[in-house]
Amino acid sequence: MNKFAGLVIALVLVVVIGGGVFLASFDIPPPTAKIEKVIPDERFSR
Repeated sequence: MNKFAGLVIALVLVVVIGGGVFLASFDIPPPTAKIEKVIPDERFSR
């Protein structure tokens, strides 16, 4: 049982470290969709 717990802990550490390395090195592209929103004139103070 002790070896099994060690194996599970080692597997969790490998997954967490691998996920961290993936997120640190993965180049996420920024969104490129153009957003246009009409703001009514009443929202601006004069």
